[in-house]
Amino acid sequence: MDYALSRFNMIEGQIKTNRVTDPLVLDAMGEIPREAFVPNTKKGVAYIDDAVEVAKGRFLLEPMVMGRMLEAAELGEDDIVLDIGCNSGYSTAVLAKIVSTVVALECDEELAKTATETLNEQGIDNAVVVTGNLKDGVAKQAPYNVILFNGSIEELPDSIKNQLADGGRLVVVTSGKATMSTISVYTRNDEIFSKRDVMEAGVAPLPGFGVEKGFSF
Repeated sequence: MDYALSRFNMIEGQIKTNRVTDPLVLDAMGEIPREAFVPNTKKGVAYIDDAVEVAKGRFLLEPMVMGRMLEAAELGEDDIVLDIGCNSGYSTAVLAKIVSTVVALECDEELAKTATETLNEQGIDNAVVVTGNLKDGVAKQAPYNVILFNGSIEELPDSIKNQLADGGRLVVVTSGKATMSTISVYTRNDEIFSKRDVMEAGVAPLPGFGVEKGFSF
């Protein structure tokens, strides 16, 4: 299979046609081999216009969705980014091609190990994978210029919002009652957070972010 051609077709047919214009995002997604971050049995479908399962219940974001989220983050080369729920490390690799430093957080130890190994194989040395509870973020490395969620959540925790730097951008997918979720960007100005919705998309949930249900009578 010609993966380079598949990558080119992904950029031209899925990314550019869905209003992703940032050359940094286009170049990074066009360079990182998506097939390297999926199981061997999934390499043939690594570039389809859909999410790709890399472990039970864990997915690489659909290329178009990821592209729109990265563009909304307004990434810069000096940014420090927190990549939440990095699973196999694909998003981390793409981010690392654009920004200064990436701190990738993963709750599954096997996925974190796989991500670290694959990032090393790809020669990416400005990213580190940390294992821990996704809902906690990685406070000791905060603040971050950008925080990105690799899946949908029900509610954005203050514990993570507070790790965003002044002027930073947080890109999150919030699940609703319907099948579609909403991609939103939060921008921090001192202690004030403004929110802008980007688009609706079907995105699989990240583990550990469910809202606790109260008692019912």
